Amino acid sequence: MSAPAGAATNVSVVIPTLDEAAHILACLGSVGVQPVHVETIVVDGGSSDDTSAIAEAAGATVLRSPRGRGTQLNAGARAALGEILLFLHADTVLHPDALAGVRAVLADGSVVGGTFTLRFDRGGPLLRIYACCTRLPFRLFHYGDQGIFVRRATFELVGGFREWPLMEDVDFLARLRAAGRTVIVPLPVTTSARRFARHGIVRQQLRNAALVLLFHLGVAPVRLAAWYGKGR
Repeated sequence: MSAPAGAATNVSVVIPTLDEAAHILACLGSVGVQPVHVETIVVDGGSSDDTSAIAEAAGATVLRSPRGRGTQLNAGARAALGEILLFLHADTVLHPDALAGVRAVLADGSVVGGTFTLRFDRGGPLLRIYACCTRLPFRLFHYGDQGIFVRRATFELVGGFREWPLMEDVDFLARLRAAGRTVIVPLPVTTSARRFARHGIVRQQLRNAALVLLFHLGVAPVRLAAWYGKGR
C-alpha cells in the first residue's frame, strides 16, 4: 500500500488517526483497491488502542505526531511523495473510482483541488438530505469528512493547514478556493454517522452550521472548540 523506496508516486493519501481501531481497516481497504498507484500515510496522534498496529499490518506508513488534526495532516503532507495529496478521515471509505476521478479533474490545469460528495453509513431521510446538500457549491455544507484533495504545489502555496483545535478544514477549503478553481467530484465517500447518532441528527447539523457561520464571522477557533467541547 505504501510506495516502494524510490518509486514515483502520483497520489499520497494522508489519514490522521486517534483511537480509530474500529474504522481504520475499512478506510485503508478502500484506498488499497484504487486503480492508481497510491502512497498511504497514517499519522497517529497518540492512540491508546491498536490503530497504529492495524495500519502497519495493512501496509500503510505510520507516523507519530502530536495530537491535533491540522498538526497531523501537515506532518503527513511533509512526509508524502505524491504530486497530489488527498486528506481523508479514518472513519471514511472512498468510492472505488475516487482517485481515478481526482486524476481526471486535475487533468484540467485550472483546477487546484476539491472534495467528493458524501453519504453516511446508515440510513434515514435527514442524513440523506444532508448528504445531497454536499453536491451543492455552498461552503456551509463542505467539511473534511468529504475528503480534500489538492495539488502539492497549491498545498505549499497556501501554507498547508492551520494547526488549530477546530475549523482547520473549513479554513483550508476557503484558502484553497481563493487560490484557484475547486471542484466537487460527483463520487460519494461514505463516512460514519456516529456523531449524528450520539448527539441527534438535527442538533448535530445545526451545531456544525453554527460553528462554521461563527468562524466566518470572525470567532476564534479556540473559542469555538471550547464551546463545542471537542478539544481536539
